Amino acid sequence: MAGEPMQIGEVAARTELSLRTIRQYEDNGLVVPSAASPGGFPLYTDADVARLMVIRRMKPLGFTLDETRELLTAVDRLTEDRPGTDTELAPEDRSTLVTRVRRYEQAAAERVTELRTQLARAEEFATSLRTRLSSTPA
Repeated sequence: MAGEPMQIGEVAARTELSLRTIRQYEDNGLVVPSAASPGGFPLYTDADVARLMVIRRMKPLGFTLDETRELLTAVDRLTEDRPGTDTELAPEDRSTLVTRVRRYEQAAAERVTELRTQLARAEEFATSLRTRLSSTPA
């Protein structure tokens, strides 16, 4: 069962994103609150939070907002694909979207590898400094 709709403050706390960042993503069309309170304030669902988490995870990997939008659009279209209905994708469209999502998965894996290499180099550097300091008289 889905949780109760949340106000932006709770979403910010759950996603560790600032209110300003969430609003920026709204302004860029990356996330659209799924509901509104009786007073007209935006309310977010668990699905909206999950979408924000995808965006949050893509950012440190260096993906642009346009790339993020492209991936989210592809995932949305694949999720909405319902055989035998008016939302059914043509086989070639489905194949194109799956290829696009796979391309992003591969790019993410490559970026993770690059980050691991950078982290290893940073750790080696920090270790060399510690070693140098420990062998130097105070």
